[in-house]
Amino acid sequence: MHTYLDILPEVKEALAAGKPVVALESTIISHGMPYPQNVETALAVEQTVRDHGAVPATIAIFNGKCYAGLTAEQIRYFGQAEQVWKVSLRDMPYVLSQQLYGATTVAATMRIAAMAGIRIFVTGGIGGVHRGAETSMDISADLTEMGQTSVAVVSAGVKSILDINLTLEYLETKGIPVVTYGQSEFPSFYSRKSGYASPLRLDSPAAIAAMLHTKWNLGLEGSVLIANPVPAEREIVSDEMEIHIQIALNAAKEKKISGKEVTPFLLKYIAGHTKGESLEANIALIKHNAKVGAEIAVAYASL
Repeated sequence: MHTYLDILPEVKEALAAGKPVVALESTIISHGMPYPQNVETALAVEQTVRDHGAVPATIAIFNGKCYAGLTAEQIRYFGQAEQVWKVSLRDMPYVLSQQLYGATTVAATMRIAAMAGIRIFVTGGIGGVHRGAETSMDISADLTEMGQTSVAVVSAGVKSILDINLTLEYLETKGIPVVTYGQSEFPSFYSRKSGYASPLRLDSPAAIAAMLHTKWNLGLEGSVLIANPVPAEREIVSDEMEIHIQIALNAAKEKKISGKEVTPFLLKYIAGHTKGESLEANIALIKHNAKVGAEIAVAYASL
Protein backbone atom coordinates (compact mmCIF):
# COMPACT_ATOMS: atom_id res chain seq x y z
CA MET A 1 0.00 0.00 0.00
CA HIS A 2 1.16 3.52 -0.76
CA THR A 3 2.72 5.31 2.23
CA TYR A 4 0.42 8.30 1.87
CA LEU A 5 -2.78 6.34 1.24
CA ASP A 6 -5.43 5.21 3.71
CA ILE A 7 -8.35 3.17 2.34
CA LEU A 8 -11.61 2.81 4.28
CA PRO A 9 -12.03 -0.89 5.28
CA GLU A 10 -15.31 -1.22 3.35
CA VAL A 11 -13.62 0.13 0.21
CA LYS A 12 -10.51 -2.00 0.71
CA GLU A 13 -12.60 -5.16 1.04
CA ALA A 14 -14.60 -4.32 -2.09
CA LEU A 15 -11.45 -3.70 -4.13
CA ALA A 16 -9.85 -6.93 -2.92
CA ALA A 17 -12.98 -8.87 -3.90
CA GLY A 18 -13.21 -7.25 -7.33
CA LYS A 19 -16.48 -5.54 -6.48
CA PRO A 20 -17.50 -2.24 -8.14
CA VAL A 21 -16.23 0.91 -6.42
CA VAL A 22 -16.98 4.53 -7.36
CA ALA A 23 -14.69 7.39 -6.36
CA LEU A 24 -16.28 10.71 -5.34
CA GLU A 25 -14.63 14.11 -4.92
CA SER A 26 -14.75 16.27 -1.79
CA THR A 27 -14.42 19.75 -3.31
CA ILE A 28 -18.17 19.78 -3.86
CA ILE A 29 -18.54 19.36 -0.08
CA SER A 30 -16.14 22.09 1.05
CA HIS A 31 -16.22 24.52 -1.88
CA GLY A 32 -19.11 23.65 -4.21
CA MET A 33 -22.24 24.02 -2.10
CA PRO A 34 -23.39 25.78 1.07
CA TYR A 35 -24.06 23.96 4.34
CA PRO A 36 -26.21 21.91 4.97
CA GLN A 37 -26.98 21.09 1.31
CA ASN A 38 -23.35 20.05 0.79
CA VAL A 39 -23.42 17.37 3.49
CA GLU A 40 -26.93 16.21 2.59
CA THR A 41 -25.92 15.89 -1.05
CA ALA A 42 -22.64 14.08 -0.32
CA LEU A 43 -24.42 11.50 1.84
CA ALA A 44 -27.25 11.14 -0.69
CA VAL A 45 -24.76 10.61 -3.51
CA GLU A 46 -23.02 7.88 -1.52
CA GLN A 47 -26.40 6.22 -0.91
CA THR A 48 -27.24 6.45 -4.63
CA VAL A 49 -24.01 4.62 -5.44
CA ARG A 50 -24.93 1.90 -2.93
CA ASP A 51 -28.50 1.65 -4.23
CA HIS A 52 -27.14 0.86 -7.69
CA GLY A 53 -24.77 -1.88 -6.63
CA ALA A 54 -21.41 -0.20 -6.00
CA VAL A 55 -19.36 0.94 -3.01
CA PRO A 56 -18.75 4.71 -2.67
CA ALA A 57 -15.29 6.09 -1.86
CA THR A 58 -15.36 9.80 -1.14
CA ILE A 59 -11.79 11.08 -1.36
CA ALA A 60 -10.08 13.78 0.72
CA ILE A 61 -6.78 14.65 2.44
CA PHE A 62 -6.05 15.12 6.15
CA ASN A 63 -3.59 14.01 8.85
CA GLY A 64 -0.87 13.77 6.23
CA LYS A 65 -2.65 11.10 4.17
CA CYS A 66 -4.92 10.66 1.17
CA TYR A 67 -8.15 8.98 2.20
CA ALA A 68 -10.08 6.78 -0.22
CA GLY A 69 -13.41 6.53 1.57
CA LEU A 70 -14.75 8.75 4.34
CA THR A 71 -17.08 8.03 7.22
CA ALA A 72 -20.33 10.00 7.55
CA GLU A 73 -18.78 11.90 10.45
CA GLN A 74 -15.79 12.90 8.35
CA ILE A 75 -18.07 14.10 5.53
CA ARG A 76 -20.00 16.24 8.02
CA TYR A 77 -16.72 17.72 9.26
CA PHE A 78 -15.64 18.69 5.74
CA GLY A 79 -19.06 20.21 5.15
CA GLN A 80 -18.75 22.64 8.08
CA ALA A 81 -15.01 23.20 8.61
CA GLU A 82 -13.40 26.46 7.59
CA GLN A 83 -10.01 26.85 5.92
CA VAL A 84 -10.19 23.53 4.10
CA TRP A 85 -7.80 23.69 1.15
CA LYS A 86 -9.08 23.21 -2.38
CA VAL A 87 -6.46 20.71 -3.48
CA SER A 88 -5.34 20.10 -7.05
CA LEU A 89 -2.16 18.24 -8.00
CA ARG A 90 0.23 21.11 -7.34
CA ASP A 91 -1.11 21.48 -3.79
CA MET A 92 -0.92 17.83 -2.73
CA PRO A 93 2.71 17.76 -1.46
CA TYR A 94 2.22 20.93 0.58
CA VAL A 95 -1.14 19.94 2.11
CA LEU A 96 0.10 16.42 2.93
CA SER A 97 3.43 17.54 4.39
CA GLN A 98 1.78 20.24 6.50
CA GLN A 99 -0.98 17.83 7.59
CA LEU A 100 -3.73 20.21 6.52
CA TYR A 101 -7.32 19.40 5.59
CA GLY A 102 -7.82 19.28 1.85
CA ALA A 103 -10.87 18.81 -0.35
CA THR A 104 -9.80 17.24 -3.64
CA THR A 105 -10.57 18.55 -7.12
CA VAL A 106 -11.15 16.32 -10.14
CA ALA A 107 -7.40 16.07 -10.85
CA ALA A 108 -6.39 15.22 -7.28
CA THR A 109 -9.31 12.83 -6.81
CA MET A 110 -8.37 10.99 -10.00
CA ARG A 111 -4.76 10.59 -8.88
CA ILE A 112 -5.76 9.25 -5.45
CA ALA A 113 -8.39 6.96 -6.98
CA ALA A 114 -5.71 5.53 -9.28
CA MET A 115 -3.42 5.01 -6.28
CA ALA A 116 -6.20 3.01 -4.63
CA GLY A 117 -7.03 1.02 -7.76
CA ILE A 118 -10.44 2.61 -8.42
CA ARG A 119 -11.35 2.92 -12.11
CA ILE A 120 -14.63 4.89 -12.06
CA PHE A 121 -14.99 8.42 -10.69
CA VAL A 122 -18.16 10.50 -10.45
CA THR A 123 -18.19 14.29 -10.24
CA GLY A 124 -20.51 17.17 -11.13
CA GLY A 125 -18.60 18.78 -13.99
CA ILE A 126 -14.94 18.82 -14.93
CA GLY A 127 -12.68 21.84 -15.17
CA GLY A 128 -11.40 22.85 -18.57
CA VAL A 129 -10.27 25.73 -20.73
CA HIS A 130 -11.49 29.00 -19.21
CA ARG A 131 -13.05 31.72 -21.29
CA GLY A 132 -10.33 34.11 -22.36
CA ALA A 133 -7.65 31.43 -21.99
CA GLU A 134 -5.97 32.73 -25.14
CA THR A 135 -4.68 35.60 -22.99
CA SER A 136 -4.87 34.20 -19.44
CA MET A 137 -3.58 30.66 -20.21
CA ASP A 138 -6.06 29.46 -17.60
CA ILE A 139 -6.49 25.74 -18.32
CA SER A 140 -7.54 23.36 -15.56
CA ALA A 141 -5.14 20.69 -14.35
CA ASP A 142 -8.11 18.34 -14.64
CA LEU A 143 -7.44 18.05 -18.38
CA THR A 144 -3.75 17.29 -17.99
CA GLU A 145 -4.51 14.63 -15.39
CA MET A 146 -7.15 13.06 -17.62
CA GLY A 147 -4.51 12.64 -20.32
CA GLN A 148 -2.34 10.42 -18.13
CA THR A 149 -4.42 8.76 -15.40
CA SER A 150 -6.56 5.74 -16.25
CA VAL A 151 -9.68 6.61 -14.28
CA ALA A 152 -12.94 7.21 -16.17
CA VAL A 153 -14.80 10.40 -15.26
CA VAL A 154 -18.60 10.59 -15.21
CA SER A 155 -19.80 14.20 -15.25
CA ALA A 156 -22.58 16.40 -16.62
CA GLY A 157 -20.12 17.61 -19.24
CA VAL A 158 -17.87 20.62 -18.84
CA LYS A 159 -18.88 23.38 -16.44
CA SER A 160 -20.82 25.90 -18.52
CA ILE A 161 -18.79 28.78 -17.07
CA LEU A 162 -15.89 27.52 -19.23
CA ASP A 163 -15.17 27.60 -22.95
CA ILE A 164 -16.78 24.32 -23.98
CA ASN A 165 -15.58 24.33 -27.57
CA LEU A 166 -11.92 24.91 -26.64
CA THR A 167 -12.18 22.30 -23.88
CA LEU A 168 -13.41 19.70 -26.37
CA GLU A 169 -10.55 20.64 -28.69
CA TYR A 170 -8.04 20.28 -25.86
CA LEU A 171 -9.47 16.88 -24.88
CA GLU A 172 -9.02 15.74 -28.49
CA THR A 173 -5.41 16.96 -28.49
CA LYS A 174 -4.74 14.93 -25.35
CA GLY A 175 -6.31 11.83 -26.91
CA ILE A 176 -9.06 11.65 -24.30
CA PRO A 177 -12.24 9.97 -25.63
CA VAL A 178 -15.42 11.97 -24.96
CA VAL A 179 -18.62 9.93 -25.00
CA THR A 180 -22.09 11.29 -24.20
CA TYR A 181 -24.56 8.93 -22.60
CA GLY A 182 -27.89 8.68 -24.40
CA GLN A 183 -27.72 11.67 -26.76
CA SER A 184 -25.66 13.06 -29.63
CA GLU A 185 -25.19 16.60 -28.32
CA PHE A 186 -22.59 17.32 -25.66
CA PRO A 187 -24.25 18.67 -22.46
CA SER A 188 -23.24 21.86 -20.68
CA PHE A 189 -23.60 21.09 -16.97
CA TYR A 190 -26.84 22.93 -16.08
CA SER A 191 -28.30 22.27 -19.52
CA ARG A 192 -28.66 19.16 -21.68
CA LYS A 193 -27.53 21.18 -24.69
CA SER A 194 -24.35 23.08 -25.52
CA GLY A 195 -24.59 23.65 -29.25
CA TYR A 196 -21.67 21.25 -29.81
CA ALA A 197 -21.92 17.70 -31.10
CA SER A 198 -20.52 14.98 -28.88
CA PRO A 199 -17.50 13.23 -30.41
CA LEU A 200 -18.97 9.85 -29.39
CA ARG A 201 -22.29 8.48 -28.17
CA LEU A 202 -23.18 5.29 -26.28
CA ASP A 203 -26.56 4.34 -24.89
CA SER A 204 -25.93 1.83 -22.09
CA PRO A 205 -23.62 1.37 -19.09
CA ALA A 206 -22.55 -2.00 -20.53
CA ALA A 207 -21.43 -0.38 -23.80
CA ILE A 208 -19.44 2.26 -21.91
CA ALA A 209 -17.85 -0.38 -19.68
CA ALA A 210 -16.86 -2.37 -22.78
CA MET A 211 -15.23 0.74 -24.27
CA LEU A 212 -13.24 1.36 -21.06
CA HIS A 213 -12.17 -2.28 -20.95
CA THR A 214 -11.02 -2.14 -24.57
CA LYS A 215 -9.16 1.17 -24.20
CA TRP A 216 -7.12 0.12 -21.20
CA ASN A 217 -6.49 -3.40 -22.52
CA LEU A 218 -5.00 -1.79 -25.63
CA GLY A 219 -2.48 -0.10 -23.36
CA LEU A 220 -3.97 3.34 -24.03
CA GLU A 221 -3.44 5.13 -20.74
CA GLY A 222 -5.59 8.03 -19.63
CA SER A 223 -9.18 8.82 -18.87
CA VAL A 224 -12.46 8.71 -20.74
CA LEU A 225 -14.88 11.59 -20.20
CA ILE A 226 -18.41 10.21 -19.89
CA ALA A 227 -20.83 13.11 -20.29
CA ASN A 228 -24.16 12.38 -18.62
CA PRO A 229 -26.82 15.06 -19.33
CA VAL A 230 -28.68 16.59 -16.37
CA PRO A 231 -32.22 15.19 -15.99
CA ALA A 232 -34.60 17.08 -18.30
CA GLU A 233 -36.90 18.19 -15.49
CA ARG A 234 -33.98 19.89 -13.69
CA GLU A 235 -32.12 21.53 -16.54
CA ILE A 236 -31.81 25.27 -17.03
CA VAL A 237 -32.03 26.36 -20.66
CA SER A 238 -28.55 27.19 -21.90
CA ASP A 239 -29.49 30.64 -23.28
CA GLU A 240 -30.97 31.62 -19.93
CA MET A 241 -27.95 30.30 -18.03
CA GLU A 242 -25.56 32.16 -20.32
CA ILE A 243 -27.02 35.49 -19.15
CA HIS A 244 -26.28 34.61 -15.52
CA ILE A 245 -22.80 33.36 -16.43
CA GLN A 246 -21.87 36.60 -18.16
CA ILE A 247 -23.02 38.65 -15.16
CA ALA A 248 -21.05 36.37 -12.83
CA LEU A 249 -17.91 36.59 -14.99
CA ASN A 250 -18.11 40.39 -14.94
CA ALA A 251 -18.50 40.33 -11.16
CA ALA A 252 -15.44 38.09 -10.82
CA LYS A 253 -13.44 40.44 -13.02
CA GLU A 254 -14.49 43.49 -10.98
CA LYS A 255 -13.54 41.74 -7.73
CA LYS A 256 -10.26 40.51 -9.29
CA ILE A 257 -11.04 36.89 -8.45
CA SER A 258 -8.43 34.59 -10.00
CA GLY A 259 -6.95 31.11 -9.97
CA LYS A 260 -8.69 28.28 -8.16
CA GLU A 261 -11.06 30.73 -6.45
CA VAL A 262 -12.83 31.54 -9.74
CA THR A 263 -15.03 28.46 -10.04
CA PRO A 264 -16.37 28.47 -6.43
CA PHE A 265 -17.07 32.22 -6.75
CA LEU A 266 -18.96 31.82 -10.02
CA LEU A 267 -21.03 28.86 -8.82
CA LYS A 268 -22.00 30.68 -5.62
CA TYR A 269 -22.77 33.89 -7.49
CA ILE A 270 -24.93 32.11 -10.05
CA ALA A 271 -26.80 30.18 -7.34
CA GLY A 272 -27.64 33.45 -5.61
CA HIS A 273 -28.85 35.09 -8.81
CA THR A 274 -30.98 32.15 -9.96
CA LYS A 275 -32.82 31.99 -6.63
CA GLY A 276 -31.32 28.58 -5.92
CA GLU A 277 -32.41 27.06 -9.23
CA SER A 278 -28.82 26.40 -10.29
CA LEU A 279 -28.05 24.78 -6.92
CA GLU A 280 -31.05 22.46 -7.35
CA ALA A 281 -29.82 21.56 -10.84
CA ASN A 282 -26.32 20.95 -9.47
CA ILE A 283 -27.66 18.58 -6.80
CA ALA A 284 -29.86 16.74 -9.33
CA LEU A 285 -27.04 16.22 -11.82
CA ILE A 286 -24.52 14.91 -9.29
CA LYS A 287 -27.07 12.37 -8.03
CA HIS A 288 -27.85 11.34 -11.60
CA ASN A 289 -24.14 11.00 -12.33
CA ALA A 290 -23.77 8.79 -9.25
CA LYS A 291 -26.50 6.48 -10.54
CA VAL A 292 -24.96 6.14 -14.00
CA GLY A 293 -21.43 5.90 -12.60
CA ALA A 294 -22.44 3.05 -10.28
CA GLU A 295 -24.12 1.23 -13.17
CA ILE A 296 -20.96 1.59 -15.28
CA ALA A 297 -18.81 0.38 -12.36
CA VAL A 298 -21.02 -2.69 -11.95
CA ALA A 299 -20.82 -3.45 -15.68
CA TYR A 300 -17.04 -2.91 -15.70
CA ALA A 301 -16.51 -5.18 -12.69
CA SER A 302 -18.38 -7.94 -14.50
CA LEU A 303 -15.77 -7.83 -17.28
